Formats: sequence, structure tokens, C-alpha cells
Amino acid sequence: MSTQRSSASIGRLVAGTALLAIVLGMAACGGDRAQAKPGDDAPAAIPVETEAVTRRSVAASYAGSASLEVPRGADVIAKTSGIALEVLVEEGDAVRAGQPLLRLDPDRPRLAVQQSRATMGKLENSYRRAQQLVGQQMISANDLDQIKFDLDNARAQYEMAQLELSYTTVTAPISGVISQRMIRTGNFVQINTPIFSIVDNSRIEATLNVPERELRVLKRGQPVRLQVDALPGETFDGVVERVSPVVDSGSGTFRVVCAFEGSDMLRAGMFGRIRIDYDQRAAALVIPRSALLEDDDTAAVYTVRDGKAVRVPVTLGYIDGNLIEVRDGLSEGEPVVTAGKVALREGSPVQVIGEAPEPAPDADAADASSDGAQ
Repeated sequence: MSTQRSSASIGRLVAGTALLAIVLGMAACGGDRAQAKPGDDAPAAIPVETEAVTRRSVAASYAGSASLEVPRGADVIAKTSGIALEVLVEEGDAVRAGQPLLRLDPDRPRLAVQQSRATMGKLENSYRRAQQLVGQQMISANDLDQIKFDLDNARAQYEMAQLELSYTTVTAPISGVISQRMIRTGNFVQINTPIFSIVDNSRIEATLNVPERELRVLKRGQPVRLQVDALPGETFDGVVERVSPVVDSGSGTFRVVCAFEGSDMLRAGMFGRIRIDYDQRAAALVIPRSALLEDDDTAAVYTVRDGKAVRVPVTLGYIDGNLIEVRDGLSEGEPVVTAGKVALREGSPVQVIGEAPEPAPDADAADASSDGAQ
């Protein structure tokens, strides 16, 4: 009797345990259905920035750097010696050709002029009398020739003395700006001594040493743009003035001289960055340089299609500053990823910053569909 009751108790315990397991399992399944949402396993969208492919003018160019220089300049040399009585100009003064710059003591050359004038006057009188006497056969023709020679020599000495006197006023040989003064009032100036330097700032040049591979594209008359480190934000226009036809065998370069109009801002010796445009396309497809992928030998960009990243190989053309011409692979208006592309892979979901995200599927509708399927 006792044995039968024990067996019945064990049976009821097993049945209760099984029922509890079934209830807990159903509760778990119901909880999973209540918490599960469609798309929970989908990867998160990667935020990116994009820019549209546009059309604009681009130019092919060569860029280089060189120091600016003036093609015309002159050192003013003293042509006679003497004491500097008056310095008429200072460094930075603009001068014109023939303008007096310095006055030297003129006393000695002035006396030489007076002496040579007196000698010349005496010989002129002697020559006139000799002409009369030779007609009367009172002197020989040889004597007349000697007097004529002496008179010509005296005239030359007189003109030389006048020239020497004129040298006491030192004048500018060219128009320009005084770049250096090497004399002071009261100094003794030696003949053939440099006393001023003049530069002509009306024209500025820069000489580039260009690799020989550019020889076929750089020509005289092409437009040039100049920027100097000392004047940030300023741009100066010029032209290619001369292109050397000879390539230096040692360096493999040839000389290209660019010319610019002088201004109050440009100075000889400034360091300039020069760009020569040798070709231009008026309506080229362009993308920002930041959109180009640099992880492969093949040029490519990421574009966005249906909310996903798509890697697109492209054929590139000219590079114009921060823009790159695209010859093939993209269409006008198509977006290219400019920021965030490092984290992208083919097919990665993306969220373009500044655009509204795509709406997620309705959760209740998804639950109803799932329950109906069960």
C-alpha cells in the first residue's frame, strides 16, 4: 500500500516538472517575440560627407619657385675724383635718367677749363695771322700746318677739361630707385669708385629651372601667376618671357624666364611661388581632391547609391589646386564621399551628414506579420 502511494507521488512530481518547463519555455518564446525588432542584426550606418560632381574650368599647369630679380640695374661709378660736396638722393628715392645724384668739388677742373681756353684762344689768333702770312709767302705751308695742329690739340684739351668739369656732377645712368648709397658728404671720391646702385623696378623677372619633360608644353607668352611668401593672399599676373632652347646636361633642366609688371609691393630678392598654365578645359567634370582613394594603384572614389557605399574606378585628368578632373567613371551631380571614406567598404551602409536618415520599418507591422506567419 505504501509502495503504491510513493509511486503515485513520484509520477505527479515528474508531471509537474514537465509542465513547469513547458510554461517557462512558452514565456521565453513570448518574451523574445515581444523584444525582437526587425533590422536589429543589420550593421549601423557610417556617417560620411559628400560633394556632388560638378563642371567647371580647370587648367593644366607647372608650378615652381624662384627668387625675384630686376633685369635692369646699374652701379653709378665716379668718373673723376674729388670731395663730395652734396649728396642729392638717398636710398629708396626714385630717380630718372640724367638726374643729378652727387656734386663733387669743381674748383680744380674749372681752372683746367680756363687754362685750356686761354691756350686755345692764343692759338686761334696765331692761326688767323699765319693764314694771312702764307698768302704773302712770308711763312711756309709747313709752319701753317704746325700751327693748325697745335690749335686742334688745344681745342681737344679744352673739350677734355669741360668734360672733366661735367663729371663733378654725378648723374643717374638709368631711371629707377636708389637701392644703395656708398658715399657721404665730405668723403673723398676716387675715380672709378662705385657710389650708388640703381635698380629699375618697373619690371620684375623670375627664372625657373624646369625639368626637361616640360619642354614641349611651356611656351613663350603663356600666362603666369605669382604669389610671394611676404605678401600672403596677393596674386600677381605675368607672362612667360623667354624659354631656353637648350637643356642643361648636368641638371636635366632648362631655363624659363617669367616677367611681371613692377609694383610698390614686389621687391627684388623676394621668394616667389610661380604657376604657369599651359592648357585649359572650360567645362570639365571635377571632384574634390579629398574624394580620391589612396589605398590602391587604381584611382577610385566612393559614391552613394541606395544608402550604400559603392567603389567606382575613375580615369583622372588635370589636377587644378584642390580639384581633380574626372575623364570617365562618374556623371555630373553624382555624390562622392569626401570625409569618412576610410571606414567604408563596398556595400557599407552610409548616412550622409546633413540628410535625413531613411525611415526604419514599422515594428508593430513586423510583429503582426511574424505572428500571422506562425
